[in-house]
Amino acid sequence: MKDRKVQWHPGFVAAMGLELAENRDALVFEKEYNLNTKPLEIDLLVIKKEPSVRIGNEIGAFFLGHNIMEYKSPKDHLDIDAFYKALAYAGLYKAYGKAADERKEDDITVSLLRETRPEGLFRYFAEHGYMVSNPYRGIYYIKGKNMFPVQVVVTGELDKAEHTWLGALSEKLEKEDITELLEKIRSLTGKNDLELADSVLEVSIGANRQAVEEWKGDASMCQALMEIMEPQLLLRDEEKISEGLQQGIQQGLQQGLQQGIQGAIDMLRKFGHGDAEIKETIMEEYGLSAEEAEGYF
Repeated sequence: MKDRKVQWHPGFVAAMGLELAENRDALVFEKEYNLNTKPLEIDLLVIKKEPSVRIGNEIGAFFLGHNIMEYKSPKDHLDIDAFYKALAYAGLYKAYGKAADERKEDDITVSLLRETRPEGLFRYFAEHGYMVSNPYRGIYYIKGKNMFPVQVVVTGELDKAEHTWLGALSEKLEKEDITELLEKIRSLTGKNDLELADSVLEVSIGANRQAVEEWKGDASMCQALMEIMEPQLLLRDEEKISEGLQQGIQQGLQQGLQQGIQGAIDMLRKFGHGDAEIKETIMEEYGLSAEEAEGYF
């Protein structure tokens, strides 16, 4: 059976919501933000509600007022053209304010995220005079010809303990990584956090399905997975039961209506009425179209 395609971007949005949980109330998250009426979308736009808010997370420390985030899944390329495309998005975002110069050039940042270091892009930076600094593990600031401040985040290089959520968006997770992720999820209490964590876990399991299958023999792993996923499974079961009941009720009503119409036809025939007259009668009484009424004869 062919594996279901992993939906990386919802997992990324959820992971950033958890990465920035400490300051989440001070931020606005706009996923798949439309730049215009045409389908040009930013993966994630993070807006500070107040300019003075300081973000504790290393990735968020780079943020200004308006922060454009582009995520590349493990199979996506991050090359110079992708770099310029992200800058173009930032330019369009600046240009599409409600008033002239409403969004200031010096209040917009661009963040590009990918699991592995884009070596070709970094070679381009070196060959074309860009300045690359590395203030934090896995985080690179790019200065040069770009109009807006840019950081490249290599999620596979980030400190795993500090960036569990982004680190979980990988096809190369070890058993210990999944165990740590499950423990991290177990420590959450808020409904919003748990929903975001569920999205990250879904991506992690989907991207590492074969490995997870192999780990099923580990009783503690299996139990931890079930404890975390049981509420979601129960909710899905309840939704299926509710959906089934609704379908059953509708089907029952439909069958009852059909039996009622058929009974009326049989009764009218017994009293000597012709099919044309009966057809006209049931159309009027039951609000049927001519085609629907014809189906009963």
